[in-house]
Amino acid sequence: MSVATGPLRAPEATLREVVDALCAIERPPCSEGEWRAAEWLRARLAAAGVDRVEVERETGYGTYPKTMLALGALAIAGAGAALLGRRWLGAAMATACTVAFVDEVENGPRLFRSRLRSERNLANVVARIGPDDAGRTLVVLAHHDAPQTGAIFDQGLQRKAFELMPEFMDRFRTSIPLWWIGLACPVGTVASAVTGRRGPAGAGLVVGAVALAAMADISRSPTVPGANDNASGVAGLVGLAELLAERPVAGIRVLLVSCGAEEAFQDGIRGFLRSHRHALPPERTWMLNLETIGSPHLALLEGEGPLVMRDYHDPAFRELVAREAGSAGIALERDLRSRASTDSVIPSRAGYPTATVSSVTPWRSLANYHWPSDVPENVDYETVRDAVTLAYAVAEALAP
Repeated sequence: MSVATGPLRAPEATLREVVDALCAIERPPCSEGEWRAAEWLRARLAAAGVDRVEVERETGYGTYPKTMLALGALAIAGAGAALLGRRWLGAAMATACTVAFVDEVENGPRLFRSRLRSERNLANVVARIGPDDAGRTLVVLAHHDAPQTGAIFDQGLQRKAFELMPEFMDRFRTSIPLWWIGLACPVGTVASAVTGRRGPAGAGLVVGAVALAAMADISRSPTVPGANDNASGVAGLVGLAELLAERPVAGIRVLLVSCGAEEAFQDGIRGFLRSHRHALPPERTWMLNLETIGSPHLALLEGEGPLVMRDYHDPAFRELVAREAGSAGIALERDLRSRASTDSVIPSRAGYPTATVSSVTPWRSLANYHWPSDVPENVDYETVRDAVTLAYAVAEALAP
């Protein structure tokens, strides 16, 4: 329930401090920089008044391009076999590629990755506020690793389309399904094997080569500063910690969790749930993800799915978040869905009420997404402050 004194606001100086500090560290998934960022955050949360905060070691596999390059090469080899007359060998290779590709990008058991790659250490930061025996727990998520860039992330065409056809483009409430491109080559190969026609495999080979080149470009490109994605969310955790220290919310436990290796397809949150699920019963736990909250307009995502779209578990929790935004006078875009995966997908599939608070530009993209311009001076700190205010209001609303 909202308090009569009105919503609290996180100091902008705090948010800027966190974003500046994290962006000074190069922090790809499962790297030494990710660990340095985690240790800095642990100390900063302690300074914010959290007396129980730890860096927890989990395991992951590092950045995703290596795995996707191997799958892309397998897809092209299958198409080549089909074009050389070995249709069923090509189809077998394409089928294996498709299964592994879907397993990877849709957060499956990672059977292919676990055989191709060696596990590496990652760092999760877990801060505990409130009594351990509280009847309800709110887990507020973010991630402190940062992504690599690549030409495919250029938003120029999408921005131009919104400028030229704003009413038409406004109809689209789901982001562009870039990962579908990865299925063109194996699907074309299977189609050629079934029909005996060379055309589908040939077309798939061309698209597959383009996709492979795009992935190679990401692989060779540097890690961006990641101010919006997702130092902004981590700043939100610190801002929320300070608000909870200033005005505690009785009767609820709040976990502030900054995951590592989100950019490796959610390795950190998978590790967190492996370690903590026994203490977080879904009927008494809610997951609120602060994901890229430094664009001009705050947004509440309804669901996500790189290949298959799924709404998050328990729409009633999303409605509670939207009501609290309205009560606090915070504008919140709705009916948006993402084709990029976030840490929310793992708890949602595990049956936890899940909501993702994000933000978008006027052309409905994440500002400076995976781009070298994702630097602190391009973060909209008023949006970040709104997200922190909203997270605090959600904690109040969930308190008995």
